[in-house]
Amino acid sequence: MADSSVDVVEGCRLPVLRKNQENEDEWPLAEILSVKEIPGRKLYYVHYIDFNKRLDEWVTPDRLDMKKLQFPKKEAKTPTKNGLPGSRPSSPESEVRKSLDLNLQTATAPSRGKTLPTPKRKAESVSLATQVSPATPVPSLPGLAEASQASVYPAVRDTNTFNLKSNARDDHEQLTSLTTNGTARRPMPNQPGRKRKQPPNCGGTDEDSQDSSDGIPSTPRMTGSLVSDRSHDDIVTRMKNIDCIELGRHRLKPWYFSPYPQELTTLPILYLCEFCLKYLKSLKCLQRHLTKCNLRHPPGNEIYRKGTISFFEIDGRKNKTYSQNLCLLAKCFLDHKTLYYDTDPFLFYVMTEYDSKGFHIVGYFSKEKESTEDYNVACILTLPPYQRRGYGKLLIEFSYELSKVEGKTGTPEKPLSDLGLLSYRSYWSQTILEILMDLKPDNGERPQITINDISEITSVKKEDVISTLQYLNLINYYKGQYILTLSEDIVEGHERAMQKRHLRIDSKCLHFTPKDWSKRGKW
Repeated sequence: MADSSVDVVEGCRLPVLRKNQENEDEWPLAEILSVKEIPGRKLYYVHYIDFNKRLDEWVTPDRLDMKKLQFPKKEAKTPTKNGLPGSRPSSPESEVRKSLDLNLQTATAPSRGKTLPTPKRKAESVSLATQVSPATPVPSLPGLAEASQASVYPAVRDTNTFNLKSNARDDHEQLTSLTTNGTARRPMPNQPGRKRKQPPNCGGTDEDSQDSSDGIPSTPRMTGSLVSDRSHDDIVTRMKNIDCIELGRHRLKPWYFSPYPQELTTLPILYLCEFCLKYLKSLKCLQRHLTKCNLRHPPGNEIYRKGTISFFEIDGRKNKTYSQNLCLLAKCFLDHKTLYYDTDPFLFYVMTEYDSKGFHIVGYFSKEKESTEDYNVACILTLPPYQRRGYGKLLIEFSYELSKVEGKTGTPEKPLSDLGLLSYRSYWSQTILEILMDLKPDNGERPQITINDISEITSVKKEDVISTLQYLNLINYYKGQYILTLSEDIVEGHERAMQKRHLRIDSKCLHFTPKDWSKRGKW
């Protein structure tokens, strides 16, 4: 449908033909990010608006609907004080300073019948908890700590109810702030000193993956935050630069940009050694490398093995080259995290599957050696060939098993990707429901449990426990008492899900001794 008389340039928007999940034709709006010419025709690199970046691709002109072409708008020139166009706009700081000067002049100068208008401030950003659309409201929460525990419970048919005790004031404050809406998706804990610019969402509205939203970008912390600061996005990093990666017996199609050396980005296939993750430019180079590479498993200590599944703990300082290569590979499939060549502040936990040829990487997660915000995961990834097979939940379960040994509660670093959010929500739901289903009545009364109890048993942070209970719509307030109500549908759905979950972590197979990194100098 392309019209050869019209020149499509970068920044243009138009409908582009693609196949949806049902293999049907659709014409979503897309933006042209790049144009390249190959012998005989042009190719256009497109990003589908409101679609995840991993769907971006090169398309041929016949897939473009030129009838609805939208050209990029020209940026308006910034007017100067005299109303003439200028090339250097004044900074927000200088504007604020000027307005403050004006206010001071107005306040100190004697009134002459005229007043200068007070400059209006931008409205402060509203927290997510108040922005979600109201659904099933939970009644106001008076005095949670004072609620009587001897209340009469309603005889609800086909449901199980539990008394949700609380003897701490902070639980009351958390619940009060979190249950103003029955479907509030995530808690908003105060995190002083943790201000980051919020990256755009991937794959639809992703409220849960949002972090502090004051709009102030800050430089990444050297203690190891892997959150991407999207203020430095450019056209290069918005485009996939690797066509295909061969890793062992798998060929992977990258989803996002990864900063591999420039000379490797023009190759049809990038070859990786599946044991040391070194990147090579040809199959012959890989074969030569394999004759010299004596690794048959990731470097570091094997801290878990059950059946064919093993976990290796890798220190980012001691095994710097491997850690950097792992980050380069992971960046192909993680868009919301940035890449650090300084891997010293991190530990990497690589999950492998064993066969006669060695230990093959399945996925990994990284964590900070010292986290001031109780993060037990910085990045987490299951490689595409192993997705939708239960390995993602196994990685999450292992991260919380480490937190249990450390005697801490943990939470993943935000924002989560769309796939990461689904995995964590599912894991939290199954873990909490598993505990609630195992509760036994006490002296004929309904079983009782507190938020703190659930958090201590699972090592899941209290905010995540509360948000999960609300996501499942389990919390109810009845006659001065908080109760958790499990309907038959929830119970049956949980039982079906657990029947499919064959891979579980066995704590008896974990051989892990936590280190106190604060006493180890520079790690």
